[in-house]
Amino acid sequence: MPICSCEETINEFETLTRDAGRVQKDTLKKILELNADAEYLKHFGLNGRTDVASYKSCIPMCVHTDLEPYIQRIVDGDSSPLLTGKPVTSLSLSSGTTQGKPKFLPFNDELLETTLQIFQTSYAFRNREYPTGNGKALQFIYGSKQVVTKGGILATTATTNLYRSPRYKEGMKGIQSQCCSPDEVVFGPDFHQSLYCHLLCGLIYSDEVHQVFSPFAHSLVHAFQTFEEVWEDLCTDIRDGVLSAKVTVPSIREAVTKILKPNPELADSIYKKCMGLSNWYGVIPALWPNAKYAYGIMTGSMEPYLKKLRHYAGHLPLISADYGASEGWVGANINPTLPPEQVTYAVLPQTGYFEFIPLEKPKGEEIENSASIHYLESEPVGLTEVEVGKIYEVVITTFAGLYRYRLGDIVKVAGFHNSTPELRFICRRSLVLSINIDKNTEKDLQLAVEEAAKLLEADKLEIVDFTSFVEKSSDPGRYVIFWELSSDASEDVLRSCANCLDLSFVDAGYMGSRKIRTIGPLELRILKKGTFKEILNHFLSLGGAVGQFKTPRFVNPLNVKVLQILSRNTIKSYFSTAYGP
Repeated sequence: MPICSCEETINEFETLTRDAGRVQKDTLKKILELNADAEYLKHFGLNGRTDVASYKSCIPMCVHTDLEPYIQRIVDGDSSPLLTGKPVTSLSLSSGTTQGKPKFLPFNDELLETTLQIFQTSYAFRNREYPTGNGKALQFIYGSKQVVTKGGILATTATTNLYRSPRYKEGMKGIQSQCCSPDEVVFGPDFHQSLYCHLLCGLIYSDEVHQVFSPFAHSLVHAFQTFEEVWEDLCTDIRDGVLSAKVTVPSIREAVTKILKPNPELADSIYKKCMGLSNWYGVIPALWPNAKYAYGIMTGSMEPYLKKLRHYAGHLPLISADYGASEGWVGANINPTLPPEQVTYAVLPQTGYFEFIPLEKPKGEEIENSASIHYLESEPVGLTEVEVGKIYEVVITTFAGLYRYRLGDIVKVAGFHNSTPELRFICRRSLVLSINIDKNTEKDLQLAVEEAAKLLEADKLEIVDFTSFVEKSSDPGRYVIFWELSSDASEDVLRSCANCLDLSFVDAGYMGSRKIRTIGPLELRILKKGTFKEILNHFLSLGGAVGQFKTPRFVNPLNVKVLQILSRNTIKSYFSTAYGP
């Protein structure tokens, strides 16, 4: 594809969204025709029909466990048409930080095309507001280990499936998202060495960098926290034109050495700029003066990192990247000027077939800021039948063999663009914290932590990261919240934080259980500095990709290793007295 013509892309998007209902019917027809021979569809008696009514009456909604027997056969090398018409040759591993183990999902060329359509659309709208010209992107991206299953199928993360595809690289050139670093850095076997070299290559090309990107806000923050520790080494490398001895992987050394030349002027300029910063505020625009924005997924579990990312980005706009999952894409961010907290995603009606399960809060449970509701569900509705202001769970049918698949995401319809809805991501549906009748999701945990974090502000303290656990080995059970802080806090402040956390869970089931003592006092545990880096390293040692890493907000009791890291690093513990001693 030549340089993506933004006007053309926007015009095509306008045409498709004007008649989203018809495009949805055509898309479903296309998916079902391509995959008519799939055993899964035959099993439910669809028999080659492609209309919406037959599809919805024959095929039930499903979750990943329903597909596991089929996926297992693909993993074991069964090449008959199981989920798709064509044999599946690649699998994606979802990040698997929720249940502690990754899930396999089918990946194919159609999903790759869908990805390019989403990226090209959001780029066209972004480029209209913030034209980037012909520059480079400082990208903190990392390929991960590729596993060949016993049936000979290549399995790796969804992002790696993209990064290793020549078609993807070609498409990304068209939207001027060329990475500063050579491939050897992206696919390097050692994440720490790759990150160091991403920073180094970014500095070498500092005048050409027009955007800063990582799949998730978390990895952007992590990159600049690392920069604070290694910036002087980077200056030395640039001054002498010699790569640090810390980088030992031969392929990375060779590739980076080719572009590293002695440049004392650049090294001095970086040194001066870093010395002139106050607590690293605005380091990104200071060192990359032509960068127009920082870009990555910033919603959902990434929201807690925004404060720190804003600190590093200074005046630079933060733009939240598109809305998708390893399973497939949902929407593109076509309003790039909105701050991440208000971002919405327009659904591209040609990328899959979408349904939405209306969720109602039962009477008497309408607590505005709580996500912890056991919702009442109605029959799913189509893309163009959703209503503004209502909340839904997303159900997708993709070109890669997922049929009426429940994503487990809760979204709110913020409005419409022509006839396609613009969605706001609310939270994952799965419960995080629950002991008996209490129900709290990741969003509720996040709100409680934000509330308690206000008590730290007076002492200029920040929560580096947090997670939680349900302690059921004692009776009554209790919530345990783990915090890693930027520096030490006083006993009094931390006691108040424990109380504040306890009172911030406003779910009726939790409050009632606390009052009658069927749930014990919440416990706040303070962790040693560097604990979350240790958890990240553990995740990487299992073959995970750092670009996919999300701090687990809740640690499953089966995730023994992470629990061991947390308990080994706990330095202090505070019990809430909010509901009495």
